[in-house]
Amino acid sequence: MKKFACGDVVPGCRAEWVCTTEDEILSNVAAHATADHGLMEVSAELVAAVRSSIVTV
Repeated sequence: MKKFACGDVVPGCRAEWVCTTEDEILSNVAAHATADHGLMEVSAELVAAVRSSIVTV
């Protein structure tokens, strides 16, 4: 299982995901970034930051 906490990239955000794959996490994070953080586009830099913060649980 993989885990990502949005607060590791966006201080103060409490959203977290535990998924089977990194791709599942990235999909959820993209939807969250749009809905909750108002991002219109998920940049390559954001994807890299998310990937580097994903841990195996």
